[in-house]
Amino acid sequence: MSFESLGLAPALLRALSEQGYATPTPIQAEAIPLILAGHDLLGGAQTGTGKTAAFSLPLLNRLSKTTPAKGPRKPRVLVLVPTRELAVQVHENLRGYARHLQVASCMIFGGVGMGPQVDALRRGVDVLVATPGRLIDHMERGSVRLDAIEVLVMDEADRMLDMGFLPAIKRILVKLPRERQTLLFSATFEAQIKALALEFMRDPRQVQVAAQNTIAETIAHRAHPVDVDSKRDLLIDILAKRHTDQVIVFGRTKHGCNRLAEQLDKAGIKAVAIHGNKSQAQRQKALNAFKAAKARVLVATDVAARGLDIPNLPLVINFDLPMVAEDYVHRIGRTGRNGASGEALSLVSHDEGGLLRQIQRVLKKDVEMIEVEGFEPSRPIRLDVAIPNPRSKRGGGGNNAPGARRAPGHRPHGKPAPRHAHAGPKQRGGPSRRSGASRSGGAGA
Repeated sequence: MSFESLGLAPALLRALSEQGYATPTPIQAEAIPLILAGHDLLGGAQTGTGKTAAFSLPLLNRLSKTTPAKGPRKPRVLVLVPTRELAVQVHENLRGYARHLQVASCMIFGGVGMGPQVDALRRGVDVLVATPGRLIDHMERGSVRLDAIEVLVMDEADRMLDMGFLPAIKRILVKLPRERQTLLFSATFEAQIKALALEFMRDPRQVQVAAQNTIAETIAHRAHPVDVDSKRDLLIDILAKRHTDQVIVFGRTKHGCNRLAEQLDKAGIKAVAIHGNKSQAQRQKALNAFKAAKARVLVATDVAARGLDIPNLPLVINFDLPMVAEDYVHRIGRTGRNGASGEALSLVSHDEGGLLRQIQRVLKKDVEMIEVEGFEPSRPIRLDVAIPNPRSKRGGGGNNAPGARRAPGHRPHGKPAPRHAHAGPKQRGGPSRRSGASRSGGAGA
C-alpha cells in the first residue's frame, strides 16, 4: 500500500514525498481511510507507530477541501495533548505535512507567557494544538472560541487521565459543537478511556496496532533510588568507578543537559551534549566526537533517542526518567542490539515513582531497584506518587533536570547523603524536540 492509494490531496502527497515517506505504517493504513470517511475513531497505538500522521494527514486533507465559515478565523481542528513536549512534536509534524497548504496552526501550553499565544489566536488559526490546562486559561479570558471545531483529537488520552486532566477535558468537551468528528488515541483502553468514548463519541470505529519498537530481551533493566540533589554525584561515581566504557545519559531538558555535560567535564569525564536547541551542525559535531571516542559520555534529550546508530553501546543511563513512558523504549534501544547484552540504568528520585510505574507497565515487568551505599535515598520510592503536572512552572525540568542548581547545604561528592531532601530552586525547562518515526516506514511519530 502507498499513500497515493489512500486518496490524500496532491499537496499532502508532495510533502510526504519531500520528507522521504512512501509507505504508511499499520496505524496509518487502518486509521486514515476511516477518518477520511468521517467516522469517530478509537485508535490503540503507542508512540513510535506513526499515529501523529495517522490523524494529521486526514485532518489536513479535510481542511484543504472545505471552506471556513465567514468572519474571524476560528479553530476548526483541536488537538489535545498531555504535555508541551508532545504539543511541540505534533505541531512540528503538522506544519511539515501542511507545507503546501494554506492552513494556519498554533500551539498553546503552560509554562510560558500567554501574550504570544493570544496574538497567534487573534491572527486566526485552523488547527489548534493545546494542553488542557492552558486551553482552559485561554477559554476563561476569552482569547479562544471553540464553537467552530469540526474535529477533536485527544492524543495519548490514557496519559492525560493518568495526569489528572479528566475534569479539564470534560470542561473543554462541553464547549465544543455536538456535531463534530472525535478521534481518541491511547496506548491502552482502560475503563476510564472507554467511559470517555461512550460519553463523547458517536459509534466510534476501533483500530489497534502493536508498537513497532520492541524491547530486546538481552537488556537488563535496573534502577538506583536516590535523592534528587544527589543524582549528579551518583552519576559521577558510576562513571568514575563502575563503567568506564562509552555511555549515553538521557536528561529531560536542554539547559539541564548542557549543565550536566559541563559538570562531567569538570569532574574529568569528557562529555558532549546534544539536544534540540543545537543546530544540526553542532549536533553532528557532538555525535562525531562521541563516535570517535573523543568523548566518553553523550548527554542527550529525547531528540537523540531515535535514529542514532552507535554499535556496541553497553549502557544507557536515564538521569531523568522520561515523561512519556514509551520514550524509555526509544532511549534504551541504543543498547542491547543485534543480540548483544546491554544495561538500562535509571536514577530514580522520590517524585519519579509514578513515572517508574508507567515504565514497568510498558515493560510488563518490574525494574530491579538497587540502593548504592553512600547514596541511599532519604525517602522510599513510591510507585503510586502523582506524576508531575506539565502545567507547573517546572515544566518537566525543576530539580530533576540534569545539572539543576542545588539548595544550600548539599553534600559534596562522595560523602554520606543527609537524611532529608532539599527541594531546591525551580528551573524552567524548554520543550525538547522529538524526531519522527524512521523514514524507512510510514510518516511521523
